[in-house]
Amino acid sequence: MELDSSIEIPAEKTTILRGRDSEVFMCAWNPTNDLLAAGSRNTARIWDMTDSSSCPSQLKLKHCIQKGRTKISSNIDVSSLSWNSAGTLLATGSFDGYGRIWMTDGRISSILDQHKGPIICSIWNKSGDYILSAGIDKTIIVWDAASGQCKQKFAFYTEPPLDVDWGSNSSFASCGTDKCIHVCHLGVDRPVKSFQGHTDAVNAIKWDPQGNLLASGSDDMTLKIWSMKQDTCVLDLQAHKKEIYTIKWSPTGPRTANPNMNLILASASCDSTVGLWDVERGACIHTMTKHTEPIYNIAFSPDGKFLASGSLDKCVHIWSTQSHQLINSFKGTGRIFDVFWNSKGDKVGASAYDGSVFVLDLRKL
Repeated sequence: MELDSSIEIPAEKTTILRGRDSEVFMCAWNPTNDLLAAGSRNTARIWDMTDSSSCPSQLKLKHCIQKGRTKISSNIDVSSLSWNSAGTLLATGSFDGYGRIWMTDGRISSILDQHKGPIICSIWNKSGDYILSAGIDKTIIVWDAASGQCKQKFAFYTEPPLDVDWGSNSSFASCGTDKCIHVCHLGVDRPVKSFQGHTDAVNAIKWDPQGNLLASGSDDMTLKIWSMKQDTCVLDLQAHKKEIYTIKWSPTGPRTANPNMNLILASASCDSTVGLWDVERGACIHTMTKHTEPIYNIAFSPDGKFLASGSLDKCVHIWSTQSHQLINSFKGTGRIFDVFWNSKGDKVGASAYDGSVFVLDLRKL
């Protein structure tokens, strides 16, 4: 795809991070420091991006399995990455069935070993007390982050969950191919609420910043909004022409760092578009159409003024959420799996299928 030269970010103004021999599946920027974590086959890495060096220092987090007194490389994909809110610990999940908690110096704090198969996703709660992991074994496990011990296992699922998200520090939601969305509380073995209404697999769920509304995106091409106060969806939005792969709420509105800006929900789809939604009015604000292939991920800047999108067309686009204009574009060398902002909002990263991670320093533009 040809890019407009006036907004295209030249390659010389990007930092390309390599050092791995397979595609990069996901990345996560530390919430308090300029440390960037990325995961691929049997390893994760942490890069220190605090300076403008084209060759930042890195730590290699080797994922191994203990066999007696010997550590053997698992040679299995790292499937998830998640920093705690303090930025002091990194949780990884792997297809070898183990979760691991790492310190920022590369040492392992705990190994989480209760799943009986690949881990699909893992995420910290806001206070950093617990880690939530979901596995192919059709279970979700809540781990005590301090001890690394299993706090509670939820084993009522009939299909493997595809996505999980914390609501409060002691409740979470999950979704998957069974078309249902389950809300669970710690200490209760069964869901306290199960939402039904999607007609195909639910790929993504996200609580809004206040924890009142839950958004879901599905292969049935709809975007639905749910509330714990009722059994049916609050909004049923016919959002896209193909499957919805990911959704994100803006970090704006009441009780956020940007209280004077309206709350926005963004949805990204295999139809190559990103939709921006005003949930209060139940209306589409704008549809962004510059990508030419499915969009795998989107991310709001910390101030909510910009949205980054990454696509299989190898492009990263940065949009204004106020004017809805395309501000910057960068075309990489591989299909983009993930996009993410650092905590200051002055750098955008993207991970690509060809094994590279691109860091766009917006201060240089």
